[in-house]
Amino acid sequence: MATRARQRLLTTAEDLFYAEGIRAVGVDRLLQESGVGRASFYRHFDGKDALVVAVLEDRDRRWLAWLRESVDAENRAPAERPLAVFDALAQRFARNDFRGCAFINTMIEMADPDSPAHRVADMHKRRVIDYLAELLQDAGRPDAAELAAEFALLVDGAIVTAVRESSPAAAARARAIAARLLA
Repeated sequence: MATRARQRLLTTAEDLFYAEGIRAVGVDRLLQESGVGRASFYRHFDGKDALVVAVLEDRDRRWLAWLRESVDAENRAPAERPLAVFDALAQRFARNDFRGCAFINTMIEMADPDSPAHRVADMHKRRVIDYLAELLQDAGRPDAAELAAEFALLVDGAIVTAVRESSPAAAARARAIAARLLA
């Protein structure tokens, strides 16, 4: 079970990394904002890189749970559930604190594909594809794996476009393209 200090570090780091970027936020700032002492920080994490990985792993679990809950919320038929992903994204894109995808942002900042943070971000994207494949398979699609990769491209494109346009409209456009793929 996480201690309060560890949880404060994770929450503070996630908020700051998402809003300002991983490299822009140093350990001293994390300690100041979280109210956690340096010794406590190092009891929980070997350093900032370990904290980044822990933040991403925690966000991965929560984000995928949120997506599943959002898709399941309206008790849609299996054939309608793959498109519900884009409805969920539209809600996310409309939030005032939306700054894109923390995992895409991480892969850009930590461009070395062998870095631990990059690997965790990549694994998150693979889990999203697996979930999309699951939805498409449940919808009876024999081409679920291929379509899942195409839907993931639409998801990531919608995320980046929503940031660029400062609008949730990209989710509806991606949904329309996904519907054409399903037709």
